[in-house]
Amino acid sequence: MMDRIPWVAVFNTAILIFVGLLFLAVYQGITNPTQVDDSKAGLPYYSTANPSLIRSGTDLYKKLQCRSCHTIWSIKSLYETVPAPSLDGIGSWRTEEWLYTYFSSKDPQAMVPTRLKKKYRMPSYADLPEQERRLLAEYFASLKVKGWYLKETRKAEQRKLTGK
Repeated sequence: MMDRIPWVAVFNTAILIFVGLLFLAVYQGITNPTQVDDSKAGLPYYSTANPSLIRSGTDLYKKLQCRSCHTIWSIKSLYETVPAPSLDGIGSWRTEEWLYTYFSSKDPQAMVPTRLKKKYRMPSYADLPEQERRLLAEYFASLKVKGWYLKETRKAEQRKLTGK
């Protein structure tokens, strides 16, 4: 008959192997640290707006029901039903003046053509009071993304607008 190996010996051996592997991992981490790309660290979204602008801009965004179609900072809304472009980093690639002109346009599709059905297209805000159009432009211009994320944001918007 073969002698049975006591469970205590098996357990001790397993512990020694685990400790050895842990020591090896720590040693390799110290001698060969992984390089972290600081330019891609953290969330890619940020705002240059002061708290007052954030509050009033967000309130107007909600009042106009922009979240029915758009997302901000990749936060999906329960109300989102239209494949409209995300507003992530809109201020990193559109100026405040361009946004004001867009919101003042009687035909926003003339500035940004879209493949969406007419009932889902961006409405004109030309009839909004100038102060509200300026507020929207200033607020959206403050929504930025870090440079490394901007390229992806532009590609995503292009896919939604054109299907390509």
